[in-house]
Amino acid sequence: MSSLNDILTYAVSNQASDIFIVPYHSPIICVHKQMQTETQYGEIQPYDSENMVKEMVGEKRFSRLEQYRDLDFSYRIEGVGRFRVNAHYQRETIAIAFRVITPEVPGLDVLNLPPIVQDFANLPRGLVLVTGPTGSGKSTTLASLISAMNQAQRKHVITLEDPVEYELLSNQCLIEQREVGSDVPDFASGLKHALRQAPDVIMVGEMRDLETTSAALSAGETGHLVLSTLHTQSASQTIERIVDIYPGARQKYILSMLANTLQAVITQTLFTRSDTPGMIPALEIMICTPAVRNCIRENRIHEISNIIETNRSMGMCLLDDAIKVLYLNGRITAFQAIERANNAVKLRKEIGV
Repeated sequence: MSSLNDILTYAVSNQASDIFIVPYHSPIICVHKQMQTETQYGEIQPYDSENMVKEMVGEKRFSRLEQYRDLDFSYRIEGVGRFRVNAHYQRETIAIAFRVITPEVPGLDVLNLPPIVQDFANLPRGLVLVTGPTGSGKSTTLASLISAMNQAQRKHVITLEDPVEYELLSNQCLIEQREVGSDVPDFASGLKHALRQAPDVIMVGEMRDLETTSAALSAGETGHLVLSTLHTQSASQTIERIVDIYPGARQKYILSMLANTLQAVITQTLFTRSDTPGMIPALEIMICTPAVRNCIRENRIHEISNIIETNRSMGMCLLDDAIKVLYLNGRITAFQAIERANNAVKLRKEIGV
């Protein structure tokens, strides 16, 4: 598999975040959100991508790809790095998407996250959610939170990931990492059994369905700190998404349970910097104060944005306000700011463009 390893090695040496292998195209790498076609490797044929996947996962797991048409896993090249991989079918051929995983877990300060995020690593129980679109750095933020715990606390941490991304070595904490598909059949099953393994902290890669969400909420309610992710664009939308997973008859109960269990929501989006090469995040942060809990319990979710806006002194921040600060500090362009804003019309007026 020298050709694949050559492509991935080249991508890492050029600071790529993503690599795409699609039949009848040359490999494409993504550097700071900019796509680059690497024609020197020639056009990928369907049998090339199929053989690449077989050699990475073996025949047994390849059969799962054939059955389910998608397969998530991790891949390592010694001396180069690790990759999160998704193999999938498109136009009856196999394509592959790689995400480069940096070897070291970056610190919260390196990620340009506000100091309040560090406090979430010290919570004794409850649910902390990191949300945002694909590629916004949610997994990295969770890994950094666990790394912060690992430096200062004595806790038992179990992660459930699809696949395992950062390799977290036990230091002060005892850390176990379980990969969906190889160590556990799915998130819901992993959560159910994790509760019998005496963890203090459980990290769930994604709350994808009703069963996983219910198990995560129950774990947070019974004295565990649960960290997880959702693909939502704001704190209010996150709460609505969780409630909407449940049948109507159960939603009032879930609002009450969520009001008691949820501790914080971090919503992030990642920008290509305009002032220097690299990326920088904008974050919406909601902390579950008594006022927020009352809004959730009474299903007044639309009022939460106002509470966030009027409690900046506590470390809360709306996403659009964070985006505005990045623009005013010269980190991103006006076009970037308006494109990603939740309320583009309001932000345009505020920054005067």
